[in-house]
Amino acid sequence: MSRIPFIEARFFSPEDTTYSLEKRFVQHLRDLRSRKLPDTSAGAEGEDSGERAARRRHSTSPSEQDRARIKRRVDLLLERRKAASGMGHLSREHRERLSVFRDGVRLVAIATEHLADELAAELHGEMPWMAPATEAVWHAMRRSVRDGWPGLRLPPMLLDGPPGIGKSHWARRLGQLLTVPTAVVEATSENASFGVVGSQRGWGSAYPGRVLETILQAGVANPILVVDEVEKAGKATSNKGHTFGLAEALLPLLEPMTAKRWNCPYYQVKFDMSWVGWVLTSNNYRLLPEPFLSRCPPVRLRELTRAELSDFVRREGAKRHLSSIAVQVVTEAVDRTCQYGMRIDLRIASRLLQRAEDLERRPVCH
Repeated sequence: MSRIPFIEARFFSPEDTTYSLEKRFVQHLRDLRSRKLPDTSAGAEGEDSGERAARRRHSTSPSEQDRARIKRRVDLLLERRKAASGMGHLSREHRERLSVFRDGVRLVAIATEHLADELAAELHGEMPWMAPATEAVWHAMRRSVRDGWPGLRLPPMLLDGPPGIGKSHWARRLGQLLTVPTAVVEATSENASFGVVGSQRGWGSAYPGRVLETILQAGVANPILVVDEVEKAGKATSNKGHTFGLAEALLPLLEPMTAKRWNCPYYQVKFDMSWVGWVLTSNNYRLLPEPFLSRCPPVRLRELTRAELSDFVRREGAKRHLSSIAVQVVTEAVDRTCQYGMRIDLRIASRLLQRAEDLERRPVCH
C-alpha cells in the first residue's frame, strides 16, 4: 500500500511543549553567554574545578527577566505554529484526533490487471444479474493498474433497480473482495446529510460524518461508502430555518476536482476525498435532482430471473451447510411462487433459507 497526503494542515512535533521549548531556549541562552565569557580554565588562586564550574553556571544563569522574555517568546511561537497549522480554530482534543493524518493515509491498490479480472469474475459469478455494475467496476480496476495510479479509484455509482435484488449486498461484497473498509448508511434513517458528510456547529447537534469517520478509524483513503435508497432521504432544517438535503451535500464529494479539497463542515479543514468509492442505491432515480444525476449517472438493473433465484438459493444453502432436502424445498417454493406470477426477491429467499436453517437446527424433543 502507498500513502498519500490527506489533510491540508501542518503538523509540528508533539514533543515541542511549552516546558521543552522553554528549557531549550534557556539552554541556548546559557550557551550564548558561555561563549562570551573569558577563558577561566586556570582559575583563581586556591579555586578548584568544581568552584570554577559553579561560578561559570552562575554567570550564565538567566535572570527572572530573561525567563519572562523566554516565556513570552515560547507562547508567541506556539500561537504562530497553531495558526500556521490550519487547525488553530479547533480544540486541542480535535487537533490530537486529526494528528493520525500527520504521515498521510494508505491507499489500497490492485496489483495487476489479471487480479482485476479475477475479482470481477468472482463478483459476477456470485451475482450475475448485477453485470452492468460489475462491468463498470471491472473497467475501473483495470484502468487504475494501467494508468499507474497509487491506489484503486472507483467512479461514483448509482445502482438503480427494484428493491430486494441485492444492490447493497453487492456493494458490501465488493468491499470484501477489494479488502477495503466499507460503511453502509441508510438514507431513510439518517438526518439528511449529517449522517454522511457531518454537520456544522450551530445545528441542533454537530458531529463529523460517516465518510470521514471511516477514514479516521481505518486509515485508508479509498473506502467504499454505500448510501442506501438515496432518493428517499429527507431534508434537515437548521435552527435558523435553512434546509439541507443529502443529494445536494454529496455533490462536491462526487466531483473529483472539488472532492480533492473537500471542506469538512464539522472540522472546517480540507481533506482529499477524491479516492472514496461511492455506491449509492435507488429504486427510482427520477426523484433525484439533475445535478446529482449528471455526476452519478444511474446504472439500470433488472429483476432476477427464476433461474438466478434458484442458483442463489443453492449457493446460500451450501454456505449455511443445509441439507440437500432443505435446499430443494426452498428452491421449489421459489419456483412455485414465480410460476404464480408473484414477485419474490433476495430478501424473501433469504428469509426462507433462514427458516429452513432454524428448522434443521432446532433441538430434538424427547
